Amino acid sequence: MANMTTPLKRVRGLGSARSGTDHFWIQRLTALANVPLVLFFLVLVISLAGESYDVVLDRLSSPLVAIIFVLTIASIAIHMRVGMQVVIEDYIHRDPTRVLLLIANTFFSLFVAAASIFAILKISFGG
Repeated sequence: MANMTTPLKRVRGLGSARSGTDHFWIQRLTALANVPLVLFFLVLVISLAGESYDVVLDRLSSPLVAIIFVLTIASIAIHMRVGMQVVIEDYIHRDPTRVLLLIANTFFSLFVAAASIFAILKISFGG
């Protein structure tokens, strides 16, 4: 039986219309945010090299450091999830596998972020 749909009708709903630009902007904004956040993290870690446990704990328990670290973890986790999502969508073509990998990617990113933020808060609140 002949297909009577127009070429436009057949391609509508396919491709990255509207969602591709969201991924693009989120990826670029988190990359931009990661630059100063990761630089702060590196400077802090380098400045704490060779210090005693008490000095490191005192510095890491500062509210400002904790807030910056939580922002860093959140930005990196979002950047990681969106980046891997784009890779999965581009290179995995079988639907069941792609859906399972996208779900795993989201849960892995959430787990890494939650565990990291929990550790930061535990240090910050002296637990």
